[in-house]
Amino acid sequence: MGDTSGQVQLLIDRLEIDDLLTRYTIALDTRQWDLLATVFTPDATIDYTSSQGIKGRYPEIRVWLEKALSAFTASQHLLGNRQIALDGDHGTGRTYFFNPNTLTDADGAATMLFVGGFYVDKFVRTAEGWRIADRDEQTTWVNSEEPLDSIVARLGNS
Repeated sequence: MGDTSGQVQLLIDRLEIDDLLTRYTIALDTRQWDLLATVFTPDATIDYTSSQGIKGRYPEIRVWLEKALSAFTASQHLLGNRQIALDGDHGTGRTYFFNPNTLTDADGAATMLFVGGFYVDKFVRTAEGWRIADRDEQTTWVNSEEPLDSIVARLGNS
């Protein structure tokens, strides 16, 4: 039987990255914004422009996420298929997402916004564990009960 320590480390790394990706969704859906500091490097570049969002460095994106997502009365950031490649302390990934979101107006009427696509990430191992150093959200479809530009205007992201 050969040395399996490299294979074991690869499995550990992949599980830690899986936890990292899940932590991202928990931070967003439970509105624990400070938890995002355990997901991204302090200088991470993040691009949400494919879903009418912004592109910038982590500190700016964190503020924007809180403002944009707090407008929704409920959200679920669900992750699906993952393709992860690791090379030492660096890695890349492509993770599919499905995000149903509820926006409730002043009269209590709910509008659903469904967003699907994938995240293209660059990972780096830090002293605190794996982090996302670069994220490009690639939205492939949006379905809404009202026009997307109307929802964006209601969110104040235009």
